[in-house]
Amino acid sequence: MDDVTVKTLNELIETLKDGQNGFKSAAADVKDIRVKSVFTELASERTRLAGELQSEVSRLGGEPEKTGSTSAAVHRGWINLKSALGGGEKSILDEAERGEDVAVKSFEKAMQAKLPPDVAGVVRRQYGEVKKAHDKVRDLRDSWK
Repeated sequence: MDDVTVKTLNELIETLKDGQNGFKSAAADVKDIRVKSVFTELASERTRLAGELQSEVSRLGGEPEKTGSTSAAVHRGWINLKSALGGGEKSILDEAERGEDVAVKSFEKAMQAKLPPDVAGVVRRQYGEVKKAHDKVRDLRDSWK
């Protein structure tokens, strides 16, 4: 088993789970139907991406991460969402984008790791999806100015 690969993938799973939880709780709290729909869609995308990485970890003989971060959550961006919930769509979108910045950086860091080519391909493809989600959240936020 490749410990570096398993550790890298588990960190990404944690980040994806944080995003999934963040988008889910944001979707429950926004009023705007378009924002709610984007957040719901991104939450289920994160669930799918995390599941895919969990399968990779299992295939490599590792123990896949099952939850989001606990102690590291403070650094993940989504933690401030709770305080933003009273601030309406704009502040929730600001926090969602901040959480997405962290997700993008996590994937960029993972792509620097020495991963087996097949795993690196999965991470690269998922990075594209996370980047697209980040840009969607940013554009949505910008439309609320």
